[in-house]
Amino acid sequence: MYNIPFETIDWDKVEKTEHKGEIGTSFWQTIEKDGLRIRIVEYSAGYLADHWCEKGHIVHCLEGSFITEFKSGKKCTLTKGMSYVVSDMLSSHRSFSGSGVKLLIIDGDFLKGK
Repeated sequence: MYNIPFETIDWDKVEKTEHKGEIGTSFWQTIEKDGLRIRIVEYSAGYLADHWCEKGHIVHCLEGSFITEFKSGKKCTLTKGMSYVVSDMLSSHRSFSGSGVKLLIIDGDFLKGK
């Protein structure tokens, strides 16, 4: 377990970094702690991730909507107020957003499979 003291995050003061997708762009604001990453991520309209991800995440949709596509062909749509959670190595997924989306994404060592 980790000991993280009480801390507030003023997201307006966290630098945005740009990450190109296969189509479109994502912008990340990232806070890293020992074994923990917390991000606000925004996908541009038409964004498609440039890779299949097998990392675990807790994802909460703050604004807009997006589709999580799985290598199996299955798709899952999340809209504002919805979340998903998955541990490392339990799915191969990527994101697409037709109209853009803003997400809170938390991942880290606590999502490693057994």
